[in-house]
Amino acid sequence: MPISRIAIGSPAEASQPDALKAALAEFISMLIFVFAGEGSGMAFSKLTDNGSTTPAGLVAAAIAHAFALFVAVSVAANISGGHVNPAVTFGAFVGGHITLLRSVLYWIAQLLGAVVACLLLKFSTGGLETAAFSLSSGVSVWNALVFEIVMTFGLVYTVYATALDPKKGDLGIIAPIAIGFIVGANILAGGAFDGASMNPAVSFGPAVVSWTWTGHWVYWLGPFVGAAIAAIVYELFFIHQTHEQLPVAEY
Repeated sequence: MPISRIAIGSPAEASQPDALKAALAEFISMLIFVFAGEGSGMAFSKLTDNGSTTPAGLVAAAIAHAFALFVAVSVAANISGGHVNPAVTFGAFVGGHITLLRSVLYWIAQLLGAVVACLLLKFSTGGLETAAFSLSSGVSVWNALVFEIVMTFGLVYTVYATALDPKKGDLGIIAPIAIGFIVGANILAGGAFDGASMNPAVSFGPAVVSWTWTGHWVYWLGPFVGAAIAAIVYELFFIHQTHEQLPVAEY
């Protein structure tokens, strides 16, 4: 069972150079991702007089986030694993791929990266507000919670299949592309309903800077639940298999 592989880690791990470098890589990647993703929405809104809520704005947000996440994951992959998301880190923790103490380092770095990115955006745009995630009219917190669970499940499942699975082989080369694509696709699916966060840090940064917390818990609980389910499902059925696979040549 994947739960049996969960590790707390040693307190000394927090001061190890490789752990600190990994946390710094997560901070920088999150800053890059949020600055580009959130900034694209602010730019589109300015150019189109709040047109970010239109279909074209949704497509622009999906493309910007997909491209930015592809880059952010790629530049951190060889240092920290390129999580760029507290939910992805939590999923890796549930599957035993990272200790709790290192996860905490990653979470702190990721949240700081998102906040700093939003502060830089506010300063560089002359005081424009970074829009906090919110629910659309007619969408309840429970609707949004299901959206976040399902979308984050798809994201973390993709991370497992392309990056964490020891059998991934050459598939690992396209992991950043696949991860960026699933986030972009999910934004097209859920962006009009709850903003399609899938990432607690992405929600946290704008919430801190704009000090808007309405329904904010949805953007933590949903991604963490979705990540945990994806980790358990993938570890249980595809990594820790209980039956012998037929050789590929048999098919």
